[in-house]
Amino acid sequence: MKFEFLGTGSSSQVPVYNCSCMACQRAVNDSRYIRRPASAVISDTQGKWLIDSGRMDLTSLFAPQALKGIFQTHYHADHAQGLLQLRWGVNVKIPVYGPIDEVGFADLYKHPGILDFQAGFEPFDIRNFGDFSMMALPLEHSKPTVGYLLSTPNGENLVYLTDTIGLREDVLQFLGAIPLKYVVIDCSYPPATAPRNHNDLTMALSLLEVLGAEQSFLTHIDHKLDAYLIENPDVLPEHIALAQDGMSVILR
Repeated sequence: MKFEFLGTGSSSQVPVYNCSCMACQRAVNDSRYIRRPASAVISDTQGKWLIDSGRMDLTSLFAPQALKGIFQTHYHADHAQGLLQLRWGVNVKIPVYGPIDEVGFADLYKHPGILDFQAGFEPFDIRNFGDFSMMALPLEHSKPTVGYLLSTPNGENLVYLTDTIGLREDVLQFLGAIPLKYVVIDCSYPPATAPRNHNDLTMALSLLEVLGAEQSFLTHIDHKLDAYLIENPDVLPEHIALAQDGMSVILR
């Protein structure tokens, strides 16, 4: 099973419009450093499963019968705006899973089109899909938000935790008690900031120390964090990497 980062950027993405910082200029000159809206795709023997839908090119990225379902972490625009076009497809239904949120995003609940919104995940609820299971983990954000624990039948675990500032104690205790192969965690800002709704680097590294995964990745990255890490390239431990769009890992 493959897990691929479809996007690793914050809501402003990288490059930021009209920004001349070193991170944005690097992305202008080298497309490897472009950061699109934070999202991921799981590929198993059944097809492809999307985590968040902030990219606006979903209709060209996924063949109609290949996309088996969408897992929304929450319904902020940068994580859901791609649904606005996708819904007007025809002759197919795409299940959409996510947190319990009575508001959702824009008028999607009222005019879902081909989107088949499922009952919201309760905290620590587990459901089975294709070759894996998903558990919803409650996160700390300004809108109802869940992270996802992806588990394979062989017992390998990947946890995806964005958007969040810190983690609830019950989530930390639960994740700290199970073996984690991969952790993907929100890290929007460099240290020495006053983070709001998202982790800064200091918070993210502290959480990852507690979780103790074999390999961890930072995502939902702001251009200010990219610029900080250009100037401070040695601050990340070997087992913690800065995710990039298109990067992938394998679960067995």
